[in-house]
Amino acid sequence: MDAVVGIDIGGSGTKGASVDLAAGRFAAPRVRLPTPSPATPDRVADVVVELLAQLDAPGPVGLTLPAVVRGGIVETAANIDETWIGTNALELFGRATGRPVAVIND
Repeated sequence: MDAVVGIDIGGSGTKGASVDLAAGRFAAPRVRLPTPSPATPDRVADVVVELLAQLDAPGPVGLTLPAVVRGGIVETAANIDETWIGTNALELFGRATGRPVAVIND
């Protein structure tokens, strides 16, 4: 597997691109959608699904959140809604996308 999708969830924008891991660069142009307000888990997951549809790129997804994430569980919330605290982001994004996912702090 040489290609994955990278998604950065920010306070105002959610950006994503297919990434060629072997070359260490974007494999296609980056797409940006507004982060919803309020940025609740379900609303952000919907934006991630929309972003993936626009990217039309297969493969696993790596996501960054503006939060401390340990074992897939969100422990803090900066620039996203406080309802993220305690959310299992791995399960949320895995269920929403139907793909293998990894989630880390940005």
